[in-house]
Amino acid sequence: MINWEQLLKNKMEEEIISEVESNMKLSVNHLIDALTKIRTGRANPSLVSNINVEYYGTNTPLQQLATINIPDPKLIVIQPFDKNSINEIEKSIQNEDIGLNPSVDGDIIRIPIPPLSEERRKELTKLASKESEDAKVSIRSHRRNGIDNVSDLLADSSTDDIKRIEAEIQKLTDLYIGKIDEILSKKQDELLEV
Repeated sequence: MINWEQLLKNKMEEEIISEVESNMKLSVNHLIDALTKIRTGRANPSLVSNINVEYYGTNTPLQQLATINIPDPKLIVIQPFDKNSINEIEKSIQNEDIGLNPSVDGDIIRIPIPPLSEERRKELTKLASKESEDAKVSIRSHRRNGIDNVSDLLADSSTDDIKRIEAEIQKLTDLYIGKIDEILSKKQDELLEV
């Protein structure tokens, strides 16, 4: 005979674990997005792609108004689809306060990427570490919420069931914190590379 109550509990346990993992993935993706915006000594389209440009009265992301190319590691080249928007794009990049100085060269905008000073590299490394710590706090918060949900769901069950699911959630936590450490390590290597 099928124990429907047990099947329902198992399904709910799986959903809780799946939700915890999904939230942890979102935290890692948020960290990746935040770290791509931290400038290294190399050209990267993500430095400018999400800058909003006033285009015919509407704030529009730069990536929708132009192609962004990286011809070499120290240069970003932006080619607007509409030549009339070139001055607005240049102004928006200057106003963004990201330490880049665009220059218009005919129908394109060139943005040289200046090398980072040792002091600036250390500041950016600290910023990357802070972003990674925020992501870890988020992961731990998802773990705590998942464990609370499991405890509420299995309040009348054995402590072995609760401990088993808590162990699964802890494995996920360890996995995603490890991923955060890997991502941070790569970013720090990029930042400290001369």
